[in-house]
Amino acid sequence: MLELIQNLGQRPDLKAGDTLSLDYENRCRARLRVRLDSGPEAGLFLKRGQVLAEGDILCSAEGHLVRALCKAEETVLALARDWPLLARGCYHLGNRHVPVQIGDLRLRFKPDAVLETMLRQLGFELQREDAPFTPEGGAYAQALHHDHAHDHGQGHDHGCEHIHVPDRGHAPDHAHCHEHPQQPKTD
Repeated sequence: MLELIQNLGQRPDLKAGDTLSLDYENRCRARLRVRLDSGPEAGLFLKRGQVLAEGDILCSAEGHLVRALCKAEETVLALARDWPLLARGCYHLGNRHVPVQIGDLRLRFKPDAVLETMLRQLGFELQREDAPFTPEGGAYAQALHHDHAHDHGQGHDHGCEHIHVPDRGHAPDHAHCHEHPQQPKTD
């Protein structure tokens, strides 16, 4: 089974050999047995606390690349007639810590009868539809999907988790993902 161990983030310069379509709940999971869109089973063994985004590149220890896709799922689309109504809807959903996708005069969230009733009473027009669900990450969401190395000029560095991109005769869908062990501090 292919083990996907690293999220390289948005890398349009890399050509993935396969795709993996996941709903929002499963894009939030770090450990998961999945089936690639082409059929074979794979396992996610990613760092915890990240949400896979449409187009993120996942990498195995052997360098196999897989592009993450947002799978369509059942959602509620709430249409506002004006910006003040949209703001009220955002306030009430946010106050309930509901994952919500925000667009121009529209909100998208997972079906919930209580929330749907509340938004109808506020004046939203609601419709259910299957669509990719990509809610806001929140104020404390991670801005980056991967670590990078940095040097303090004291003979050691931190992070150093990276990928060697295909520039040494490798096929376009092949890369080397690995982590370097932390070097002990020398101060």
